[in-house]
Amino acid sequence: MRIRSLGVIDDAVVELSPGFTAVTGETGAGKTMVVTSLGLLLGGRADPALVRIGAKSAVVEGRIGVRPQAPAAIRAEEAGAELDDGALLISRTLSAEGRSRAHVGGRSVPVGLLAELADDLVAVHGQTDQQGLLRPARQRQALDRYAGDTVAVPLAKYTGAHRRLRAVTTELDELTTRARERSQEADLLRFGLDEIAAAEPQPGEDTELAAEAERLGHAEALASGATLAHAALAGNPEDPEGVDATTLVAGAHRALEAVRSHDRELAGLADRIGEIGILVADVAGELASYADGLDADPLRLAAVEERRAALNQLTRKYGQDIAEVLAWAEENAARLDELDGDDDRIGELAAERDALRAELGELAQTLTDARTDSAQRFAEAVTAELAELAMPHARVTVEIRQTELAEDADGIEVDGRTVAYGPAGADEVELLLAPHPGAPPRPIAKGASGGELSRVMLAVEVVFAGSDPVPTYLFDEVDAGVGGKAAVEVGRRLARLAKSAQVVVVTHLPQVAAFADRQLLVAKTNDGSVTRSGVTVLEGEERVRELSRMLAGQEDSETARAHAEELLETARTGT
Repeated sequence: MRIRSLGVIDDAVVELSPGFTAVTGETGAGKTMVVTSLGLLLGGRADPALVRIGAKSAVVEGRIGVRPQAPAAIRAEEAGAELDDGALLISRTLSAEGRSRAHVGGRSVPVGLLAELADDLVAVHGQTDQQGLLRPARQRQALDRYAGDTVAVPLAKYTGAHRRLRAVTTELDELTTRARERSQEADLLRFGLDEIAAAEPQPGEDTELAAEAERLGHAEALASGATLAHAALAGNPEDPEGVDATTLVAGAHRALEAVRSHDRELAGLADRIGEIGILVADVAGELASYADGLDADPLRLAAVEERRAALNQLTRKYGQDIAEVLAWAEENAARLDELDGDDDRIGELAAERDALRAELGELAQTLTDARTDSAQRFAEAVTAELAELAMPHARVTVEIRQTELAEDADGIEVDGRTVAYGPAGADEVELLLAPHPGAPPRPIAKGASGGELSRVMLAVEVVFAGSDPVPTYLFDEVDAGVGGKAAVEVGRRLARLAKSAQVVVVTHLPQVAAFADRQLLVAKTNDGSVTRSGVTVLEGEERVRELSRMLAGQEDSETARAHAEELLETARTGT
């Protein structure tokens, strides 16, 4: 891994052993930047404050070996990346302005892809994880993670049912709490629909009635006009001497008919006048029929106006015209059906809620059984690890309990009891420690000293490491608070773990560093930076000097050197 312009590191190369690598150095030398760099390669949060002062950007490049058919390799190739002789080349660039870019196998990729790959490549364990494990909620998550599919499968079913129950409960609460409002809305809609149904409006009826009212209101004037027009066209029987249009047109037609044979143009005009005569006669006949059929009936007019008034009441309330009134009725008839169906819907939801609670109770019991079985194995594994870490008489147990509620409380029934429940089941999980025989088991946060707590947490982390299907484990000063013989056992245990996986440990303990296959020293130059030569592989005399410094703070102390050589021999021989 190459690191440039990140924190105190100017330019450095970190070469990790396939087995156990220990990263050491004085406080503030930049050991944590190694962890931070790996975190960036694994999709961690990019903080622009990490960019070295005066630099435009920080760059971390890594070469990670992967099997060709490993999930990480397949996912990378799906994103367009190419393997380089069985390795993934990953780079992360962070600008001082906060922009972040990622590349995998020569292809620019979203940063989120790095996090996906990380799940299959590296497991990071640090002091933050340890502090989190002191919380019961995290302890439950830890147990579930250790249990694997035994818990994951029923938990997925439980989570889905719990999600559906929340949705059903929310809808049911809304229907119940808004029952009065919805009832009032239904009454208003029912009144409006009844009013419209009683009036029985017809499409376009308002327009037709308006035209009829206009005609009836002016019947006398219309009749007089039609009569006068008829007389002008067809003549008035009471005035034989009067001149009318029909007579005049007929006279004109006869005059032209007498001479039409002499001129084709004039014959055409004669035909047109003949057509005019026919049209005048037709119009005159229609005027006569109109005048005869026009009924100035005041009763009919009154009925029309009454009907229009009834329709106007509807249009004032439900639409600008009868078409909109009818559309309102159609739309809100469907809404009324929905509101009238609330009682049925409430019944359906209540039944589904009860069924879901019963299902959750069964799934919660399945989860409890699976967790109880896994808890026994988990506790035995951690207890065995503690024996390896110089706590041979300590015993870890896992307590699984539920909070019992009153029968009428909002809970689920598990094993005949009403208990509280949440998105992950009804179980509360807590790690308990009895540090020596006769001591009562107590929560690990209260039952262990500082050094014991660190060893318990490290034991938990090692157990997790054994269950995580990843090839690399990074431990970031998880040995804090451990010293003496216990520190030697920590180093021995990590070395044993490194026989089956790659292990990287950032440590301040010489007893741990001595067991490493490769020890890297992070050291600053005089100007306060870590250069390319600032991360070095320690061998031979250099490693003895660094272990001496870690032991006594003095590189040239003969006593410290002797102790350092003894540690290395102990690690080499395993004694």
